[in-house]
Amino acid sequence: MDLFNSYETEIRILRHELESRGVQTIPTHIGAPAQHAGPSQAPPPALGHGPSNLFGGIMANQGGSGPGLAPPPPQDQQPPQHTLQQPVAAAQQGAAPPPQGSFGGYQPGAAVNGYGPPPPTASPGPGKGRARPPPGPATPQQTHQLAYPDPRASPQIARPTPPGQAVVRDRPGNMLANWNPDDLPPSQKREGQDWYAVFNPEVQRVLDVELVHHLVHDSVVCCVRFSRDGKYLATGCNRSAQIFDVTTGHNVATLQDETVDKDGDLYIRSVCFSPDGKFLATGAEDKQIRVWDIASRSIKHIFTGHEQDIYSLDFAGSGRYIASGSGDKTVRLWDLLDGRGVYRLSIEDGVTTVAMSPDGHYVAAGSLDKSVRVWDTTTGNLVVRLESPDGHKDSVYSVAFAPNGHDLVSGSLDKTIKLWELSLPRGPVTSNSVKGSGKCVRTFEGHKDFVLSVCLTPDGQWVMSGSKDRGVQFWDPITGNAQMMLQGHKNSVISVAPSPTNQLFATGSGDMRARIWR
Repeated sequence: MDLFNSYETEIRILRHELESRGVQTIPTHIGAPAQHAGPSQAPPPALGHGPSNLFGGIMANQGGSGPGLAPPPPQDQQPPQHTLQQPVAAAQQGAAPPPQGSFGGYQPGAAVNGYGPPPPTASPGPGKGRARPPPGPATPQQTHQLAYPDPRASPQIARPTPPGQAVVRDRPGNMLANWNPDDLPPSQKREGQDWYAVFNPEVQRVLDVELVHHLVHDSVVCCVRFSRDGKYLATGCNRSAQIFDVTTGHNVATLQDETVDKDGDLYIRSVCFSPDGKFLATGAEDKQIRVWDIASRSIKHIFTGHEQDIYSLDFAGSGRYIASGSGDKTVRLWDLLDGRGVYRLSIEDGVTTVAMSPDGHYVAAGSLDKSVRVWDTTTGNLVVRLESPDGHKDSVYSVAFAPNGHDLVSGSLDKTIKLWELSLPRGPVTSNSVKGSGKCVRTFEGHKDFVLSVCLTPDGQWVMSGSKDRGVQFWDPITGNAQMMLQGHKNSVISVAPSPTNQLFATGSGDMRARIWR
């Protein structure tokens, strides 16, 4: 019997490896569900940057190991839209609550900037009658049909095991994505109906997790963002932004510009609440920033000027200014009070992500050129550029400031996250000759594919990341250790965001779902 179980384990590992590579497999035991591979997908549009055409492949299984975008599962397999699971006993107490004092102009409980701006994904191709000038990160295709494998079928490394011996894995370190929960003891995992989490056995476990709400959408969810008071979650998808009540999971508002041509796709790449919660800014593929009055469901401002898709937005803490990043190689600062643009900051390549510092004095941006730049928002002067030799080796898709305003995290297509310690000038930077500095103090390695979204929890205790490998990971910024890896989405995790006021966080995915977790 032990020999049979050993072979069963080996066969399961091999089957996971094959499935992760898109190879159809045959059930290995009686009663196992058959896997049906969908039709092969068409190649994505050639909107890539450089020879590897990464943007075309982010969601299309090219240039990385992760899965391509897939349609939702059959209707009879879809979970209810608002699933409130009963709390499960936590192994240990979770992370500490956010600090109670104000910091850098933020009020108690205020949101920490950079909830995880939506890293752009793969391209849906041109909408009818609408040109899409390259380069720039593009939106996921949904024209192909793919099977929905078990989310546990993460890539596994098969190792020969002599008959009669148990499978022995290498020490995991931060490679939690290599672990299958079926092979772990209860103390190292948490399992839900359609999700699981694994915990690093090499560090003290101080987190637990449970699913709170499952939010179904009609298209890819490109971005998720909480309001400052933590009561609402906004999501961006095709043609509309949605606002959900965090307590009930109910949709309380759908914001859609009815004047826009109904032909073709129009993905909302970024959403951002104003600090007072009255407005929601959305950035879209039509190069426009819309600022919505949430109460009246009407557009208060439309900012135009970008020449390509808008990939990222962030409000300043004062609520007066919005920063935007676009594939047109610019970061722009907009004044809501005056209804006009303030700065146009040009760089050498497309801007994929922006984040304002907690005090609003700086704006950071990540780019296709593998760099992170930081500008002074009062003068528009460049303060620091973070790049090689310590920098990323591929395009930067997400940046976020730490609550202290002096540290910055970035996520990249090189599959890593970096923590930067910044030394910034005091007072307005009135000359380009005045520079700050920054050094990489930590590199987090463990994701198996592109890192598409990063952020820090409001207490600064955890770095959180979402990846094309479908996983969400929590990292200790002090030690660099991975604490937990969460798998539940059936496609790339495009956006992650922490709640500013409690221990909730949200994820948005190419599987047309957003989820709220505790």
